[in-house]
Amino acid sequence: MIRRMYFMIPNVSLAKTIHNELLLSRVAESKMYVIAREDVNLDDLPEANLLQKSDIIHSMQMGIPLGGLTGLALGALAVSLGMVLPGYESVTIMLTIFVGLFVGIFSATLIAVNVSNTRHNRFEKDLSGGKILFIVDVPVEKVAEISEMVTRHHPGADMKGLEPNIPAFP
Repeated sequence: MIRRMYFMIPNVSLAKTIHNELLLSRVAESKMYVIAREDVNLDDLPEANLLQKSDIIHSMQMGIPLGGLTGLALGALAVSLGMVLPGYESVTIMLTIFVGLFVGIFSATLIAVNVSNTRHNRFEKDLSGGKILFIVDVPVEKVAEISEMVTRHHPGADMKGLEPNIPAFP
């Protein structure tokens, strides 16, 4: 099991130091992400990608049922109004469900690309103040070790939380 840890770091130099210490603690760089204001120069720090910064996953989870139900409703409407050849009712409903799913996912994703991740709303005040959000995905057995290492060695680093359920992707 993997847990996502959130640390609020006051500046880039401290974030680089923590990044290097985590690498020495055998945390893969692919499991570390940094989010900051656009005007903050992160240098070589591993910046979070679009899936982590935006709300794509949450929006897809909303678009799937809405699109599927819309397709089902439109298919049932077409069948009930007699707009379908006899014998093709079930095919029509299945096709409208799949088209609805596709349209739901596509439109939700287009909207979500421009929306910040809802899981990061609690950090907006600190991020707008110029701080850096450092995210680390670690195995459960290393959570206490990493938390202690970061907060003990760097009093400026503030642990802001632990997320129990890491999405399969990102």
